[in-house]
Amino acid sequence: MTSFPLPNPPAHSPRTVLILGARGRLGLAAARAFAQAGWQVLAQVRPPSGGAGRAALPAIPGVWWMPVAVHETAALAAQAQGAQVVVHALNPPYTDQAWRTQAPALMEAAIAVTRQLRATLMLPGNVYNFGEAMPAVLREDTPQAATGTKGRLRVQMEQRLQAATQDGSMRAVVLRAGDFFGSGAGGLLDQVIAKRLPQGRVTLPGPADVATPWAYLPDLARTFVCVAEQRQHLAAFDTLHFAGHQATGRQWVQALAAVAATQGWLPPAGALRVGATPWPLLQLVGLLVPMLQAVASMRYLWRTPHRLDNTRLTALIGDEPHTPFDTAVRQALTDLGWARAASAQVAAA
Repeated sequence: MTSFPLPNPPAHSPRTVLILGARGRLGLAAARAFAQAGWQVLAQVRPPSGGAGRAALPAIPGVWWMPVAVHETAALAAQAQGAQVVVHALNPPYTDQAWRTQAPALMEAAIAVTRQLRATLMLPGNVYNFGEAMPAVLREDTPQAATGTKGRLRVQMEQRLQAATQDGSMRAVVLRAGDFFGSGAGGLLDQVIAKRLPQGRVTLPGPADVATPWAYLPDLARTFVCVAEQRQHLAAFDTLHFAGHQATGRQWVQALAAVAATQGWLPPAGALRVGATPWPLLQLVGLLVPMLQAVASMRYLWRTPHRLDNTRLTALIGDEPHTPFDTAVRQALTDLGWARAASAQVAAA
């Protein structure tokens, strides 16, 4: 680990990417993937506040950390001169209020920086755009009928992004994916599904037989690299779908049971206890806790079968980067540090 190593990045290589929000899960995964592919990575993070000192950041070959506020677009663009690609990995807190007030402003900042660099802006999209009545197969041209605050905001943000490309000062591509997992904490896997896995319990957000798309973040990050390297073949504004893993609740239980068996987490009966997310309770408590209210409003995502058609993506880059599901789940839990925690528990016992 090291603190901010350079106040200014070195002379830019022919392939340079600016990642906005590089300390988040997707941002950090993208930084690693681009660097491993030989790109020079300029990793934007929030500057340290007051006398709090500078937070330690991982030392990654090929990555230069840039502690510049994202809304200081002129300063950010000046330090990132030469970057041909910008990755928008910024995300506000999950509450509807935070999305209303912060998400559009973050998009405007990303557009402003990309315009000044005359670069391509890459945005991670999701399926919120299609709403509760979404069809079973989601293609790039599937009509969008968003429901709820986040869905409508997502549609508006993508429309704003498309409009920003009309004058030729920038290009943009939306890479749409399902639920994220892997590369650390902060997702449905660690907060809901496997939260009590060390106690031998799994909690499913929807019916066990409903299949929905999941994006293992290291695979998605490598896909961002592949698309960036083929961006000249895309329209000024384009959208691609990342299929990822199409997994049911039952498949999640099987993959997690395999990990639990190796960690000594299985109950005496030899099988994980499987419960359901208490959605009515979350909706009730959500009247007082905005975060839970926002989560409860997205319940339909896990009870509505759907998948992302990646035909256009694979025509552009070839096969998607794809880690086998069981391997991805095991690595996601390892990234959380749970395997090490289990070893300590066994030793203590």
